[in-house]
Amino acid sequence: MVKLRKQYAVDRPVYSEDSLAEDHEKVYRLRKTILDHLREYLTWDSKRGKNAALSLLPVIGWMRIYRVREWLLGDVVSGISTGLVGIMQGLSFSLMASLPASYGLYTAFFPMLIYFFLGTSRHISVGSFPVLSLMVGSVVERLVPENGTYNITGFEDLTQDQQKVLVASSMTFLMGIYQLAMGVLQVGFIVVFLSDTLVSGFTTAAAVHILVSQLKFVLGLTVRGLSGPLSIIYTLEKIFVQITSTNICDLVMSILIMAVVFIVKELNDKYKAKLPVPIPIEVVMTVIACGVSYGFNFKTRYDVDVVGKMVSGYESPIAPNVEVFKECAVEAFPVAIVGFAVAFSVAKVYAIKNDYTIDGNQELIAFGVSNIFGASFRSFAASTALSRTALQESSGGKTQIAGLISAMMAMIVTVALGFLLEPLPTSVLGALVIVNLKGMLMQFREIPYLWRRDKPDCVVWVATFLGATLLGLDLGLAVGVGVNLLSVVFRTQFPRCSVLANIPGTDLYKDRKDYTQISEPKGVLIFRIPSPLFFANIEFFRDKLVEAIGFNPLRVLRKRNKALRKIKKLLQKKGDGATETTDESRMEVEELDQPSDLRGLPFRMDWTGGLSVPRVDLHSLILDFSAVSFLDISALKGLKTALKELIRIEVDVYIVSCDACILEKLHSCMFFDEEILSSMFFPTLHDAVLHVQDKHKDKRPGWVVREANHAINTSACNDCVTIEN
Repeated sequence: MVKLRKQYAVDRPVYSEDSLAEDHEKVYRLRKTILDHLREYLTWDSKRGKNAALSLLPVIGWMRIYRVREWLLGDVVSGISTGLVGIMQGLSFSLMASLPASYGLYTAFFPMLIYFFLGTSRHISVGSFPVLSLMVGSVVERLVPENGTYNITGFEDLTQDQQKVLVASSMTFLMGIYQLAMGVLQVGFIVVFLSDTLVSGFTTAAAVHILVSQLKFVLGLTVRGLSGPLSIIYTLEKIFVQITSTNICDLVMSILIMAVVFIVKELNDKYKAKLPVPIPIEVVMTVIACGVSYGFNFKTRYDVDVVGKMVSGYESPIAPNVEVFKECAVEAFPVAIVGFAVAFSVAKVYAIKNDYTIDGNQELIAFGVSNIFGASFRSFAASTALSRTALQESSGGKTQIAGLISAMMAMIVTVALGFLLEPLPTSVLGALVIVNLKGMLMQFREIPYLWRRDKPDCVVWVATFLGATLLGLDLGLAVGVGVNLLSVVFRTQFPRCSVLANIPGTDLYKDRKDYTQISEPKGVLIFRIPSPLFFANIEFFRDKLVEAIGFNPLRVLRKRNKALRKIKKLLQKKGDGATETTDESRMEVEELDQPSDLRGLPFRMDWTGGLSVPRVDLHSLILDFSAVSFLDISALKGLKTALKELIRIEVDVYIVSCDACILEKLHSCMFFDEEILSSMFFPTLHDAVLHVQDKHKDKRPGWVVREANHAINTSACNDCVTIEN
């Protein structure tokens, strides 16, 4: 049975850009100047004030539509579940930041209070994030080493733990300033430079750093924290040197907890559709570990390190240390970028899933103010974690009411129940961190997929991973961004140019290498470049064009002019009998590059004759600019030179599907002259092909139909193709 396809027929004149403008009047829009934009920005009215209030306080928008009966119960259940997990993660990630465990509860409380009012995402769980904790921890260990002091003003009369807290909170304060400044300056778009591939490679490297940093807790070893390039290698060396001193109690307890948590998490994922709320296995194992440690006195009997004295209640605010600002100004910026990029990426996923919008610039402001406020109360860098956010959304959370309740849970533990966590072994927290790295470590599976599908992206992933693993997370992020931008430059500088041909019976033109049956008009070449034209790739474009047409037009022009010079000399010698000696090697190159001067010849010049000049069978070149999104001045000059070289050897050049903005720029930059005319531009490729056919119909150029690697000569009648019998 033959499948009937829909048909369409178009009956219209063949248009060039000029004739299209004659038949159809175009609206010329006035472009706004910088002063116009500034005037509009400074204009203020009641509507603008209302929109500004809703923008700065998104809580007003979603609270007005809050459905108490439908959403409140889900938010409460979600807040309690997320709060319990957030407490455990806060304690664990605080150790990664080289801080006393209780300060992780501060990070689970203070930043969330501000984000509730300023954030645009309704689902992300704000608090500590392992990658940021590790980046903060590297600075803390550098400025407050275990065996020694760093000469910083303001550290006098402070204990070592207080110094660490001051460094972490000051760095977080500076991180918040960076984020707030970027939000105010409306540069939320900066996150676009962090591709999914880059973030995946970076977070995988961070997972490796986290794994290595937690080994000392799991094995019960005392290993001084290191930072900087190759720090992960030196840390592993120190761990293996002390491996015989492993605390067996810590090791056995860690392995047991990791096994149980891993199995239960797998069951949670497998039966998540049937479970109303995932089993909070981290909380359960923490409670059991606290009870067992307290009952059997692990600290004294087995020399197990425990969380120890928990800070009860909240301390008064502190001011950041300006000297710490100077010491960590470089490291704080990538922390700010990574924190925002991770939070925005996660928020975007759940915003799309639940059909609402988020504002990148407002998110920067929200996290900036959250981190500034939290740092004033001794919390460290806050962002979000995918596991907590997934739990908050899957357990019924609809708005940030759930986040607020989870913050209240952290407050209750800090104020009243913190003492219950004092016997908790730090190896348990290390084990919980390691077992939760599964998702990030499983990203290694992306390497074979990327290698098969997109090798430049695979290079970005591997380079980011190796850079962040070996050089540190801050330098590794810079390496990743650099390689990512280089991959973009590489793709645009060396695009895959193609020669197009017609699919018989249609107005479609495709790469002639991709189809078994395709037809090409004789003497016509259709060339496509799928990239912007700019200073870095214009020479590549010209080289590929020469390769496609099969000859160098400048060389052909010079040989023609040399041959023409010889002919004129012979005619002059024959006419007056005089002899003129001219050294051709001294002929000016500029003269050879000019159009051939055929005036005064008593015959019509035929360059296809027996002269020692390269034969040019091409009479028309069509450039498909449908994928050229912009053109800079350098490319404009190079394009103009290339077109003139072709026109001067009697090859007609046409440009099709050129963007209106590019056309406008060509007019404003005086691109057109006596040789390059605006009539060369056509709105579609088929218009240009039909125009060429009509122009050369007396020459009956014909078509070449390629099928199964062999050619059949055909003749053309206007736009109809018929195969000769």
